[in-house]
Amino acid sequence: MKNIGVILSGCGVFDGSEIHEATLTILYLDQAGAQIQFFAPDVEQLHVIDHLEQKPANEKRNVLKESARIARGSIAPLSEINIDALDAIVFPGGFGAAKNLCTYATDGTNCQVNPLVEQAIKKAHEKEKAIGAICIAPVLVARALKDTGANPKLTVGTDEATMGHLKELNADPVPALVNEAVVDERNKIVSTPAYMLGTRISEVASGIEKLVERLLSL
Repeated sequence: MKNIGVILSGCGVFDGSEIHEATLTILYLDQAGAQIQFFAPDVEQLHVIDHLEQKPANEKRNVLKESARIARGSIAPLSEINIDALDAIVFPGGFGAAKNLCTYATDGTNCQVNPLVEQAIKKAHEKEKAIGAICIAPVLVARALKDTGANPKLTVGTDEATMGHLKELNADPVPALVNEAVVDERNKIVSTPAYMLGTRISEVASGIEKLVERLLSL
């Protein structure tokens, strides 16, 4: 049985993990017989977005506590992750990946990665564990590995500006459709565009299913 760490960034597309992407990842991992462990940094969100009005709300929320909504309460602080006990780690997308796990949403390619997130990515890479990155999360992986010489192949779909940002972060951007997954076998990294391109959950599902399949095969 494969042990997979799913690292969340909150709950909700505009300020946390994209719920469809996270749920589909969990579903396909479970169907493949994988053991799933959930983690999230115990930090305050960048901000809270009212998802009905799609505008900032005057409140504060914690990334770990919000992520626990998706994990049904069974989640640990990222500080407790043991990469040695895992076969792979996966990052669902959503703005939380770019707001709470790193500062890409505000700082672009000059962003900083949460130290625990960066440590998890670098350690997984060093120990040749597989890494999955969905939607905007490939930018997070690229930033964490920028100065390691990894030069990973990653996709964020077909958006030229974001692909240019991947290149600035010493990654090799690969165009892909929503139903595709890009595999970097040398670095054991798999990525898929998901809602960077998709408009329907069925479209997003096809790419995430392939990502999970390829991730487990690595």
